[in-house]
Amino acid sequence: MKKSILLLLLLGLGACQKDFLDKKPIVGVTEENFYRTEEDAIAAVNAAYATLQFQLSPAGHFRWFWGDIMSDDSFKGGSGDNDVNTLLQLENFQGPVNTDLLESEWGADYEGIYRANVVLEKVPAIPMDEKVKARILGEAKFIRAWNFYNLVTMFGGVPLADHVLAPSEYKMPRASADEVWDLIERDLSEAASVLPRRSEYALADLGRITKGAAQALLVKSYLWRKKWSQAKESAAEIIASNEYQLTANYADIFTLDGENNEESVFEIQYMNASGGNWGKNNANEGSFTNVFQRARGQFAGYGFNIPTQDFVDEFFREGFEDPRLKSTIFRVGEPMGDRGVFTLSATGDMPFIYYPKKYFNNKSEDAPFGDPNPNGGSNDRVIRYADVLLMHAEAAYQTGDEEGARISLNKVRARVNIPAVSYSGQALLDAIYRERRIELGLEAHRFFDLVRTGRAAQVLGSAGFVAGKHELFPIPQSQILATDGAINQNPGY
Repeated sequence: MKKSILLLLLLGLGACQKDFLDKKPIVGVTEENFYRTEEDAIAAVNAAYATLQFQLSPAGHFRWFWGDIMSDDSFKGGSGDNDVNTLLQLENFQGPVNTDLLESEWGADYEGIYRANVVLEKVPAIPMDEKVKARILGEAKFIRAWNFYNLVTMFGGVPLADHVLAPSEYKMPRASADEVWDLIERDLSEAASVLPRRSEYALADLGRITKGAAQALLVKSYLWRKKWSQAKESAAEIIASNEYQLTANYADIFTLDGENNEESVFEIQYMNASGGNWGKNNANEGSFTNVFQRARGQFAGYGFNIPTQDFVDEFFREGFEDPRLKSTIFRVGEPMGDRGVFTLSATGDMPFIYYPKKYFNNKSEDAPFGDPNPNGGSNDRVIRYADVLLMHAEAAYQTGDEEGARISLNKVRARVNIPAVSYSGQALLDAIYRERRIELGLEAHRFFDLVRTGRAAQVLGSAGFVAGKHELFPIPQSQILATDGAINQNPGY
């Protein structure tokens, strides 16, 4: 790991959420006179939260790069093959090991881990309200677990920096994937035991990590490790908590008013009035996803993450158009919010007949000052209650509880008024997988779902996916060089 990943950016100790921003300037602060008060503890954990927002640091490493573009749901798009050509190589499973895209993902994740480790080491000694302290430590454990989750699902075993590293540890070798997963499970279990439920937070704390978020990420971790019983039990606890419910209208989920709604379990907060700019991307509190995914031409976007025909066809495979399609993509002839009607000429004659819709923002929602491009306001919906229900369905199926699986699956289908399914056996499992693709489409789940369930080679083989190699991304070559080879490369690269 680079030393830069291990430095606490004291100037970044401002909060990162929409409603608990506190950007007081820090003058004369040093590590020696910081970490003294409850206010310091909150500032420190807020600095860890800020890393959740990193998207260009310095290169792009959006979740949808890996989860959508690497899958059969979308392709790169942009202005052509030379527009972020490395991403095109990655989606064709020919990507180099020295790309700044993967290096930036690695660096951002370890920056989040470092800042969480600082909280976990410094805050326990601060005299403060013990309940608030426990919450802060729970939040930090979640943030550390989330970043390790990103790393282990992309790269496999990675250096297990579970504390603030001394200079002598900068060349730490990789731990096994199981060791990383063990830390993730431990952090999330401990976080879930102390974090407040969603309903127990004050409105001013909207966006902070909740007990349900920790439980839901733990369910995902259990599914990766095929710990079916634990996954089913943890998902059932979330369901029984009555803290979440499906939003009545699917189309409302990704609107501005739909942020942090009753279905939101884990949502990364962004705002359109942060004043962020292209030159200080690690300090941005606005999202770049809006401009990257909008169509070009009069829609003032970059046109990335283009839905595939195969993905669109999936919405018709039951003999009718699934109503979620109109909330997931734009088709030619449809209005793109208040920016105009989607025609090929309006996009500058780009050749794409579909565009992603879930992270589209209206012109009226652009930043009120500064450059709107680095100041998109759309929150990243990372885990929704529908995801929890479908994870429960999968775990229930794998433990022999087909009735429980059908109940959770059909709750998701009932929300959009499509017929319940009565399948059993492999047909039921296939229906659960298919429902995940449709319900969670273009939300950065698909590639990882295919890898996790062992279907990636079958589905993506024609795109170049090779079993035993492409389940993992290459370790950034910069990290291998920086550690004098202590970190070794993944097989096949």
